Amino acid sequence: MEFPITPFPSDGSDPRDNASAHQTAQNDDIAKTLPHNIEAEQGLLGALLLNNDSYDRIADFLKPNHFYDPVHGRIFEATVKLIGNGNLASPVTLKTYLEHDAGLNELGGSAYLARLASNATTIANAKQYGQSIYDLAVRRDLIVIGDELVYDAQHSAIDEKPDQQIEKAEHALYELAEKGTTSQGFMTFETSLTGAITMAEKAYAREGKLSGLSTGLKNLDDLTGGLQKSDLLILAGRPSMGKTALATNIAFNVARAYWQAQHDGQVVQQGDGSVEVMDGGIVGFFSLEMSADQLATRMLAEQSGISSSNIRKGDIHEDEYGRLVNAARELNDVPFYIDHTGAIPLATLAARARRLKRQFGLGLIVVDYLQLIRANSKRSDGRVQEVSEITQGLKALAKELDVPVLALSQLSRQVETRDDKRPQLSDLRESGSIEQDADIVMFVYRESYYVGREKPTEGTEDFLRWEEKMATVDGTAEVIIGKNRHGPIGIARMAFEDRFTRFSNLAEDDHVPERYYD
Repeated sequence: MEFPITPFPSDGSDPRDNASAHQTAQNDDIAKTLPHNIEAEQGLLGALLLNNDSYDRIADFLKPNHFYDPVHGRIFEATVKLIGNGNLASPVTLKTYLEHDAGLNELGGSAYLARLASNATTIANAKQYGQSIYDLAVRRDLIVIGDELVYDAQHSAIDEKPDQQIEKAEHALYELAEKGTTSQGFMTFETSLTGAITMAEKAYAREGKLSGLSTGLKNLDDLTGGLQKSDLLILAGRPSMGKTALATNIAFNVARAYWQAQHDGQVVQQGDGSVEVMDGGIVGFFSLEMSADQLATRMLAEQSGISSSNIRKGDIHEDEYGRLVNAARELNDVPFYIDHTGAIPLATLAARARRLKRQFGLGLIVVDYLQLIRANSKRSDGRVQEVSEITQGLKALAKELDVPVLALSQLSRQVETRDDKRPQLSDLRESGSIEQDADIVMFVYRESYYVGREKPTEGTEDFLRWEEKMATVDGTAEVIIGKNRHGPIGIARMAFEDRFTRFSNLAEDDHVPERYYD
């Protein structure tokens, strides 16, 4: 295919200059047609100047940059400053602050301010005017994001992947969607109290009497009250203690409870038309160490009661095959989403969590594990600072999405040097930031692991004593609550099946967890 060649005009001008001028004119035309409502802006400013108290109705969401007319934005900004300082905002007082404003002078200066106030007859519509201005500003921002997306796609750097551009766009859209909703300012104590009572009512009506998501492990729920919204929970332990197994157990229990409640019709219609499921939650699981297939195999072993090694080898008896199929069917039904990207940047993790919540909903985020996340900044201020940025980011994400975030963490080797191998807060790697940012810090500990490594020679007295001790600790595990911002610390005892790496409730229901202190 041949492309036509446009000759240069005889006057020596470059046609590209004309194209550039045409593009500029086109952009100007677009700018003129951006959604706006000058009358609403004038009406709101008039209401503010008529009665400064009307500012209280729009203070939480309206900003100067939301005004289409920059002059109106500057008038609003000056008005807000006067009101904020306890002064009267009127055409007379504003004149001093805006007398050198060229844009306002073009509109008539102080006479324009007086006209705004005189044309306003009521403040009743102030909030409606403000909401209209805000909504139109959001629509203009959407257009800007769209233009930037097109430009970035056309002029992207060689080393910038399309996925990065998509995540950037998603982040911008999510921030735009959340503007004006996440920052609500002060609430009256009555409003806060109503929220607390509502939470208590839900806990009373829910099986287990929990205010948060049930982990499916009774003793753990008794200490924590369940997994609370906006909390950052750290689950730490030495290798082979079962951190990942416990996390997958909890995550599956949460997802299964959600599916069961939905299946049983335990839903409540909200005022905005949405439906709230009364138990459990949709789970987003970031597996940074294991692949999705490996994680799925482990969960299949946990739920079927067939060892993962036998599943991988295909060493399954006929009677086990039915259990495997049933477990696979149950796992297939639960809302459990896995992202197995290795060394995922914190910003990417947050963007994908936002996407999951927007598309399907979200009740719990699990990160396995914290030290494998890459920080957003590229500064080399040391590993402690990097981990601090990660924990702060995960806590911010928990608050932003209003879901609990369960992040796994490694422990230092100093645990192995003590006679009592139970972990403490000081054993956390980069403990300062993790301990500070977390709402709850939990340690998984299995004494049977250490006792098993001390097996003496058979037939000796030491062996008999070892057998007795092993009998008392085998098949059990402890989750030590080292920090709990909402309640007591202590030890939650539970059963552990080593073959299937499965945690469950102890058969004894009369056990009272011991108090644990550093």
